[in-house]
Amino acid sequence: MTQIDHLGIAVKSLAEAKKFYETLGLEIMPEEVVEGEKVRVAMVPLGESRIELLEPTSPDSAIAKFLEKRGPGLHHVALQVTNLVERVEELKAAGTRLINEEVKMGAGGHMYVFVHPASTGGVLLELVEEAPVGV
Repeated sequence: MTQIDHLGIAVKSLAEAKKFYETLGLEIMPEEVVEGEKVRVAMVPLGESRIELLEPTSPDSAIAKFLEKRGPGLHHVALQVTNLVERVEELKAAGTRLINEEVKMGAGGHMYVFVHPASTGGVLLELVEEAPVGV
């Protein structure tokens, strides 16, 4: 079953964003740095999905560029899938434009790939799958 895994929100300050969600009475998971994406991440669990707060750790990160161009706000929608590697091959075969051609490892040990907005009707879409045990 495919479902929304999380909504990625670009923020200038993780500390400030966390305060807002804490004011709503929500629990914030411990922060993580995803070196490959040059971001600091904090997850806010919401039922079966989450909000992912994203703060850039470098001015040349995708999130820093997003903030510079568009300001804070919704950055991407992430769908949880099964057999991510297989899904990526199917998307490539169908001519879908991907941001990263290879599956990467991200926050919480999840595997992910980003699908370009040109192929999704204008929304940056992330496909994620929990990494197999032992990876």
